[in-house]
Amino acid sequence: MNAEPLHQATFPTEAKALCELGRLFGERQWCLATGGNFSLRVNKTHCLITCSGSDKSQLSFDDLMLCDLEGTPLDASLKPSAETALHTCLYKLDPGTGAVLHTHSVTSTVVSRAVETDLVIRGFEMQKAIDGVTTHDEPLTLPVLENSQDIARLADSVRERFAQGQLRACGFLVRGHGLYAWGGTLAAAQRHTEGLEFLLACAWQERER
Repeated sequence: MNAEPLHQATFPTEAKALCELGRLFGERQWCLATGGNFSLRVNKTHCLITCSGSDKSQLSFDDLMLCDLEGTPLDASLKPSAETALHTCLYKLDPGTGAVLHTHSVTSTVVSRAVETDLVIRGFEMQKAIDGVTTHDEPLTLPVLENSQDIARLADSVRERFAQGQLRACGFLVRGHGLYAWGGTLAAAQRHTEGLEFLLACAWQERER
């Protein structure tokens, strides 16, 4: 690979899929005001990721860039999301991770502020949207990470949770900041994001009863 932004020429199918998903999530108001960031692994060493400040409801190929798994952009003139290190951390922790999606929905944000510890969800059929979950009777724990606004420290927290086997939900919350979810493919990451957003909405409505 050379230093040019290769996403348009080399990965048009992947770029198109990421743009379409971004627009879908934007329409659902999960990523208002340029919030959120999305990425898709394109090979063993690189991922496509949304550029900093991009409007997710109007994503185009020009809003995507390639970076390696150290977070270094191939095109030095482009600025990756400030949270790129969280995406690349997840890719390095599990070579099977194919996409990482970060939403800023109102529900995920307020729930992350309302709970004092990790969020435990139980009794919802939608729990089975998560890979490996076969029954609604099994508690699903969604970790809540403190928002230090220090991405390196947050990445360390993700690595610690992974080592402790606490990321089984294929997602986590950053307090006051929203949801991260991932999967082996973009479709799986989308399913996990949609399932977790649904479960978060249920959890919030139960708190309000």
